[in-house]
Amino acid sequence: MNIIEKILAKASGKDEVTPGEIVEASVDVAMIHDLTGPLTIESFRKIGARKVWDNKRIVVIFDHLVPANSERAAKLHSIVREFVAEQKIENFYDVGRGGICHQVMPEKGHVRPGELIVGADSHTCTYGAFGAFATGIGATDMAAVFATGALWLKVPSVIKVNVEGRFQRYVTPKDLILNMMGEIKADGAIYKGIEFAGSTVRNMSVDGRMTMCNMAIEVSAKTGIVEPDETTLNYIKERTNKPFQIFENDHDSAYEKILNLDVTNMEPQVSCPHSVDNVKPVSEVADVSIDQAFIGSCTNGRIEDLRLAASFLKGKKVRNGVRMIVVPASREVYLQALQEGLLEIFLKAGAIVGNPTCGPCLGGHLGLLAPGEICISSSNRNFVGRMGSPKAKVYLASPITVAASAITGKITNPRELEA
Repeated sequence: MNIIEKILAKASGKDEVTPGEIVEASVDVAMIHDLTGPLTIESFRKIGARKVWDNKRIVVIFDHLVPANSERAAKLHSIVREFVAEQKIENFYDVGRGGICHQVMPEKGHVRPGELIVGADSHTCTYGAFGAFATGIGATDMAAVFATGALWLKVPSVIKVNVEGRFQRYVTPKDLILNMMGEIKADGAIYKGIEFAGSTVRNMSVDGRMTMCNMAIEVSAKTGIVEPDETTLNYIKERTNKPFQIFENDHDSAYEKILNLDVTNMEPQVSCPHSVDNVKPVSEVADVSIDQAFIGSCTNGRIEDLRLAASFLKGKKVRNGVRMIVVPASREVYLQALQEGLLEIFLKAGAIVGNPTCGPCLGGHLGLLAPGEICISSSNRNFVGRMGSPKAKVYLASPITVAASAITGKITNPRELEA
């Protein structure tokens, strides 16, 4: 079996499972946030449940509309706070205490290799970076998990993405995952697992692996995963002392298909409106004027991302007419960026630094776009209306390509600005 099959076999109490099999799996950790939480709670009440299956295995994180930007948002927050108190849920990250859920979960030790983790958010697949089977589910499914601690899952077939080669200057894991999406296409991995492997992945940081697994959902995959190694364990053991089980692929693991990619000659990539798989090398979309540049989100708001962008912006200015928004992914990232002087670099360059929140990514309450405006973003989706007006356009790129573009006022290959 491959690692995904082994995790689901363990979760369902079986010796082995096969692709297409339906299993009833026990959940290790379940997560909701301020938008999906109220819907989960409503469904939990409707099915007549009174007590969650395990108040220590549920994590609640406020991140989408933080702080509350309307009376309605404040009411949603209130509903969740009351439920947390009623159920005595121990792991609750209120406004100012955490940040974006997919950053806070591993930071605070709620993600461990070999576990089955579900979240009422599509980008829950991020946690596969740590060798977990992590997937997003709907609020009604989450209500059933809250009540029983289990759910039905179909064992997915797996696409192995084998990546070799060494990144060139200013090319990042974000460029790799964008390139992969262009190859697989937005509907090319429906209900499949994607395993990222190869020497490039083995040499990649935790932050880079999270970026890749985060966007597995953008090709309709059920989950993305990286086989755990020393890099994984070094991170996990600093965050939690709870036991966990490491799973590895068998030498004869079966895959639906293997996609081989080489990053050696890859240039920075850009996903063009209005589909994530409309991917082109930056050289083919250069000179598109922009109104806004955004660095942040659960895809690229981590410390490694901020360091890259700050190293490029240091001593430079955001071009007049361009709004630049930088949002650290969590309180921990914000504090580290503050201590390293990164926030000062952003501010001196003319950017605005926001509090940890999803913010502009989902068109919440920061950095919405007006009709006709163009944004280059380090986030994960560029659908019509994603960041505001349905008449706006969103281009996706790496944090360093976003930073270069903010300086010139047009989509720019960072190599063109080398001193």
